[in-house]
Amino acid sequence: MRKSVGLLLASGLIATPLAVSGQANAATTAATNATAWTTAAATTGAATSAQAKPYSSFKISLKHTKRTKRGGKITYYLRAKNLGPYYADYYWIGGEVPKGVVPTLRWGAAKGTKCTWEGRWFWCWGKYRLEKGATDWLNFQVTLKKGTKGIAKARLGIIAYDVPLGAENIDKEELERIGIKGYTWLKTAKTTIVTPPRRPTKTWTPPPVVKEYNPPASHEESNKKKDT
Repeated sequence: MRKSVGLLLASGLIATPLAVSGQANAATTAATNATAWTTAAATTGAATSAQAKPYSSFKISLKHTKRTKRGGKITYYLRAKNLGPYYADYYWIGGEVPKGVVPTLRWGAAKGTKCTWEGRWFWCWGKYRLEKGATDWLNFQVTLKKGTKGIAKARLGIIAYDVPLGAENIDKEELERIGIKGYTWLKTAKTTIVTPPRRPTKTWTPPPVVKEYNPPASHEESNKKKDT
């Protein structure tokens, strides 16, 4: 069974987990311990030869809205396949959402998934381990603030940890001391925000309408910092 998240950090590329007992406590613990978040070092999924290889590597597939209007919506469809060589049971799927979005988003994922969103970092975790060859998924939709212009950029994928058997309940300081590192596999998604001209001509093409994403009502997440 997947270990529940007790503490998530999203500084730079990293989220540092601290396991707690009980999956039901995960979201509450993450919110109440937000002020205790600290920085940890991370290595990328494409580790150099001098670095230890992760227990599991991931292949990331990402589809997203390429063009949208000001104040419009962007939908992301994220898939992460575990390439092995082992199963993964200490990982999170999600990543960094664009700047300039309203502090509420809607998401869909496998049954039993829970999510948390703080600052620009939106992470989700499931109940079960991901076997080699299996794929996890996450869909979510953000809404741009009307004043947001230019390019909306997100970085999405996986953050995973190699936690040895028996170390699931060790606190984050001890994990860092014994050298347990995080590995990230993130892809960049860019969306052009289109501002209609004051006097549209026949050659102007508006962006396609982005359909409303309607997962269950319980799959609506609010940004705890409201600082996007």
